[in-house]
Order: sequence, then C-alpha cells, then structure tokens
Amino acid sequence: MAPLEYRRPLPSKQTKLTRYGGWIPANPAVWEAFFDDLLGNIDPCKDHVPAVQAFKDAVNADPELVDLFDQTFLQVSSSDCKRIKSFDELLCCMDQIVIAAPKFQANKDDCGNETTRGEPIGVPLYLLFDLLSNTSAGYDLFRKEKLNAPLRDLLNSWGDYLRGPGSNSTLNDTSEGWFGELGLETLESDGRGVFNETYECPDPSAVNRGFTSWDEFFTRKFLPCVRPVCRPDPPDLLVYNACESTVYRIQTDVQDHDQFWLKGQPYSIYDMLGRHDDDVAHSFIGGTVYQAFLSPYDYHRWHSPVDGVIKEVQLIEGTYYAALPDNGADPDDPDFQAGDPRGALIRSQSWLTVAATRALIYIEADDKRIGTVVFIGVGMAEVSTCDITVGPGKKVCVGDEIGMFHFGGSTHALIFGPNVELHFDEDVKVNTHIQVNKPLAAVGPVKR
Repeated sequence: MAPLEYRRPLPSKQTKLTRYGGWIPANPAVWEAFFDDLLGNIDPCKDHVPAVQAFKDAVNADPELVDLFDQTFLQVSSSDCKRIKSFDELLCCMDQIVIAAPKFQANKDDCGNETTRGEPIGVPLYLLFDLLSNTSAGYDLFRKEKLNAPLRDLLNSWGDYLRGPGSNSTLNDTSEGWFGELGLETLESDGRGVFNETYECPDPSAVNRGFTSWDEFFTRKFLPCVRPVCRPDPPDLLVYNACESTVYRIQTDVQDHDQFWLKGQPYSIYDMLGRHDDDVAHSFIGGTVYQAFLSPYDYHRWHSPVDGVIKEVQLIEGTYYAALPDNGADPDDPDFQAGDPRGALIRSQSWLTVAATRALIYIEADDKRIGTVVFIGVGMAEVSTCDITVGPGKKVCVGDEIGMFHFGGSTHALIFGPNVELHFDEDVKVNTHIQVNKPLAAVGPVKR
C-alpha cells in the first residue's frame, strides 16, 4: 500500500491556516523532518531528564499502563506514517522536547540547505502522541487519571522551563525562529495584524521584542488600541467573541445527556459542566453551543462576551491527549488524504469539551434576554494550564479579560440557555477566523 499523504501541501510562498490550525504540519516533508531530527539525536546511553524519568517510573510502576502502552504501539504498527516504534523511543524524544521551546521546522539536505519551506511545530509533544491516541488501546490509556496525573507533572515541569529565561531562544529571526521571515508571516496571517503594531512588546526594537521567556511571548497582550469593542448606535444587544479563534461548530437544542462518544459528537451539557448540579445543567437543556479553536500562534487571552457579573468559576482536571479513535480523515477533509490517521484529537474537539482539562466561567448577563452564559476554556494537548483571572462577584464588561491559556493550542465554547434567541453574524462561518471582541451574534426577544 502506498504511504498516506496529505492532500494539499502548502504553496511555496503562502502561509495557510487549515482546519488543523497549525497543530500538525501541512507539508509531509516537514512532518518527516521533525521526526528525523528527534530520532537522529537519540542517545541511548544518556540519562532521561528528571521530568521524563519521573513519567517513565510512574508508567512502569503500573502493569496496566505498561500493557496499554504496548498495545497502542502494536495497534498503530500498520500505519505507514508511524515513526516512533517503542515506549523507550518515545521517552528519548520527550527528553529533547521538554527542555526546549517550540520552533519552526524545515527539511534540509546533507549540506544544511533548506529544501522545504518551514512550518511551526507549535505542539511538539502532541505529534509524539498523535497516532497512539487514535487506537482503541490509546482511547483507554489516555483517559486514565493514573496516566494523566504524571502527564500533568511532566507538562507542569515543561511549563516551568517555558517561564524561565532560557526559553526565549527560538524568539529570533532565523529560519527556525518566530521572528524570522516565515515566523512573522505566520504570526501576522489571517488578519492578525503587523506584530509590532498589534502586541505589547517590552522592547519593539529587539529581535526577540524583549520577551524574556516563551510564556511571556505566548501570553502577550494586545496594544490598548487594538481589538476595540465596537458597540452599535443605536445599541443593539450583541454577544461578542471571547477568543481570537476559528469557528468550529454551532449547535442548537443541546441535551443534558447525549451519546457524545458517537462520531457525530453531539454536545452533552451535564458532562461539559463537569457533572455540575443537575438544576444548573438543566437550565441549559435545549440551548445553543458555539465552539471555536485557537491555533498555537493566536492570541491566547479570554475576554468577556457580555456585560455581567461572574457567578461561579471552576477548574476541572481531565485528559490531555485523549481522542475519539476514528477511521482517519474523511473523504472531504480539506487537508489530509481520506483515511490518514493523523489529527484524531483535532477531529475530537466537540468531545473534548466533556473530557479534557478545562475552565468554566459562569457569567450572569446584565440583560435578561441572555441570562447566564457559560464560557468553557478547553486545554488541548500541551495546554496544561487554564488560568482564570476573575472570581465570583466580579463585574465585567464586554472585552474585559477573564483568563488565558498557557502554551500550545486550544478550543473554547460558549453555552446559552434555551430561551436565548441568537442571530449569528454573517461572517461567523465554520473554518473562518474571527478576531476577539468582534460581534458574534445579535440577541432577539426572549423565547417563550
């Protein structure tokens, strides 16, 4: 059987964001080069870094986890794009990732000349787990708390590194840097704006813009004049976009309990809200869910979609790399050849609202036509930290910051009750990138 290939590689002189949002390289040569570099630098005689050694020890101490990892490698063995063949190889690749900052990847010849236009590797650990998660054994493995607990420790250790001064090493203007020609082109794509004119930079004249760590760069703020909230005159009642993100799905008449494990992934309010008090979940039955995802190079702070008061906040520990196993990309996939097994986690975004680590923020809107709206920030893959920056009783206006993601890529959702009549803006279409603080929908009279 011929190797599976991506359907549509990037044009040589264009940065294109796809439904996979920069999570997986769109050019297969870049994907191969990423694994070539990792596997080529393995030193079997070298000790694991402490965080990886602790992860290894936790797995090896549990016979069930050992068996499930063995089964995942067996079940993915038929894939033509498999590169990592054992748990030991996986650990050696992790050693290299968790002591480095994300960078751009290009394919180079033996003389070091680039033969392929590079792409950002925004979530490198996810690339290691991607194929493993799209197996029946992986579905069992990555949902287990006894695996997610040491994974959480590993990600927190990496997060500590990414908050340190050595982590800004890829904030340079080389071909692998975020401020090189391709890096800036990517950061400024899809209408995000000229970097120095869009974001607060500690030192705009410096190559690294003065960011002292990767996390400081990743959680960068907009300049005060950027992404203003534009209220119409006369003042129609509007809901605004909470995150700089790409529209993923809009679903109405959501249920309290649904068969979210099916391929269609209908939303399940009771599970999305962390099995919250039934009366709370019940109030949203029949309502609307709006979901959108953030690429690794989007702005990652959250803003209030309405004027109101914070009623409750909640952090729910969940999975990091669990996905719904599937048969690979669909025939109409915009990026992959039908059947390509990569990207199952990205195709599982609706299900992740009930499974992944996430933050819940309940906002009681000032206008009774909206009532209570729930913001859910879902930490996908490397995004191990959902940082809520508001508390109960806090008065917020549209555009006020309510939290942020640290590192990686992510998805978020807004939940509205059944009596909210939403008329989404004509620009709010699936796979369309929408700026934060832009109007999402107008609100009509209260439904009866």
